[in-house]
Amino acid sequence: MKLSFMGAAGEVTGSCLRVDHERGSFLVDCGLFQGGRTAEGRNRRALDFDLRQIDFVLLTHAHLDHSGLVPRLVALGYKGPVLATPATVDLLGIMLMDSAHIQEKEAEWALRNAHNRRARRRAEMTPLYTVEQARSSLARLRPVAYETDFRPGPGVRCRFREAGHILGSAIIEIDVGEGTAVKRLVASGDLGQPMRPVVRDPVPVERADVLCVESTYGNRAHRPLAATCDELVDAIQQTVHGRGGNVVIPAFAVGRTQEILFVLADLVRAGRLGPLKVVVDSPMASAVTALTLDHHELWDEETQALYAWWQSSQGRFDVRFVQDVEESMALNEVRGGLVIISASGMCDAGRIRHHLRHNLGRSECAVVIAGFQAAGTLGRRLVDGAQQVTLFGERVPVRARIHTIGGLSAHADQPALLDWLGRFRQAPQHTFVVHGEPLGALALADAIRDRLGWRHVLMPEPGRPYFIQ
Repeated sequence: MKLSFMGAAGEVTGSCLRVDHERGSFLVDCGLFQGGRTAEGRNRRALDFDLRQIDFVLLTHAHLDHSGLVPRLVALGYKGPVLATPATVDLLGIMLMDSAHIQEKEAEWALRNAHNRRARRRAEMTPLYTVEQARSSLARLRPVAYETDFRPGPGVRCRFREAGHILGSAIIEIDVGEGTAVKRLVASGDLGQPMRPVVRDPVPVERADVLCVESTYGNRAHRPLAATCDELVDAIQQTVHGRGGNVVIPAFAVGRTQEILFVLADLVRAGRLGPLKVVVDSPMASAVTALTLDHHELWDEETQALYAWWQSSQGRFDVRFVQDVEESMALNEVRGGLVIISASGMCDAGRIRHHLRHNLGRSECAVVIAGFQAAGTLGRRLVDGAQQVTLFGERVPVRARIHTIGGLSAHADQPALLDWLGRFRQAPQHTFVVHGEPLGALALADAIRDRLGWRHVLMPEPGRPYFIQ
């Protein structure tokens, strides 16, 4: 068996693992590279291999850094199945279409401004993929329930298990080979932090010959949820009720938006926040929230009880979902009293940029960063203390208070990762630490060696083949 890490090696985006074995080849994830000036070119080069060799694709979850190149994969000629949990398949029907729409709009913008972009190649003024290509790729999706054994190709047997990251997220157990020659590959995908709202906790895994484990927060521990809620309460109370401004929360449309809504509802229910007006300004987040409500069987018990309270408490916790552009633009005239949740979560696209443009320069406002911000993104620059940023060609001073609240992360921190890894009965023969920037990945690799006593642990190099005997 040969493993090639086509992305998410020494970084947190572009997840794509190619597995070649005696009877074929397959991919685990097919994600977009995000953040920085090189992402566009990398996405265009990412699938530069013979796609006829790929028998099937397995997806761990719907976030675009794990799934966002599926339309391009299909547009370039891939004709096999793309397998994921039912909730992930449902989410991709929303997310891939939205991504394609953004690709088309950004290509239009690049073409209009080509006279100022002489260094850009003509190819980068065409969409990475179109809405029609995204729609065509949806026909390749195949849902498979959690805890169900399935055989997607010759010599391969798989099972999806709860990863606790977002709705439908999965750890994938993959048995490769026949008879006594079977090797078990486990791909963690993105693991969730235990005891968080909405989704269930990650399922412990007991055995793997080869393990690929994420390391987004491999070098740090999240603040306890109680302390995180304290900080969130302070940020909202001081801003909305104290200074009379708005709180702007960049949030991923899938997972983070829904979790934040339930956390805010819980704080209002407990009396820690007064009556609250919340606006979700993201058509995709609105659609995903509706889908989340449809999949209530995947919620934990606490969330189900909280939702029942929410439904009976109109007036104390008012949530408005904004759809059309005119209604979104009207929010720019509201000077205070709102919590505005909008996408994208790293501030690099979508309506959040408009809300930042109208609120960042106002000292009475606040921005709450509640998720990981990849290097090169606008969100990362805000976290790192930028004094001014550029939005729509305009320099905007950063006068709003920036609150970074890592305890709401949907990613497991180092203690949670080590706890999950500690459930294995014995060390895998090979452990690859992926989906983390170098400091996080190396710190987790060192901790696995030092605290668990595992020997064969490394951070793979992108594109380099690793042979498993």
